[in-house]
Amino acid sequence: MKNLSQPDEWRRRLLKGGVSASLLTPLLGTGLLMPGAVLAADWNRPAFTARNIGDALKSYGAGNAMESRDIVINAPEIAENGAKVEVEVSSNLANTRSLALFADKNPMPLCSSLEFSGAALPYARIQLKLAETMRIRAVARTADGKNHVAFREIKVTLGGCGG
Repeated sequence: MKNLSQPDEWRRRLLKGGVSASLLTPLLGTGLLMPGAVLAADWNRPAFTARNIGDALKSYGAGNAMESRDIVINAPEIAENGAKVEVEVSSNLANTRSLALFADKNPMPLCSSLEFSGAALPYARIQLKLAETMRIRAVARTADGKNHVAFREIKVTLGGCGG
């Protein structure tokens, strides 16, 4: 068996790829391979561009969130580099439809917002960029429209947002 570094194998792969491309080109011209409608949700511009945690929570609709132990935040107590802090969030609340993650002292506090369908497991692993030592909060919204929140303090030894 020849390995990929030999010229014959390279030539075979190149010809295979060229044949595939030449067969797909007519379909592109007829419109049969046109991209369909993108099914993305509208993004909440005011919440994502808010400059403080109060405005971000208000724009997201979670200003009155109740604290809950059913939201689990798994994150390091001390992050050696604020430019890359891995955080896992899951919700044990029944009928959780969305999870949002906020970093209180970041220039724009809302870091992510994820929507879930009925049977999906409300879990996310997100890499954050934290400006300094701060509290992060996870907000879970249930199907009945109620918001629940959990907090976690993360100490950052080396700044991530311009530090």
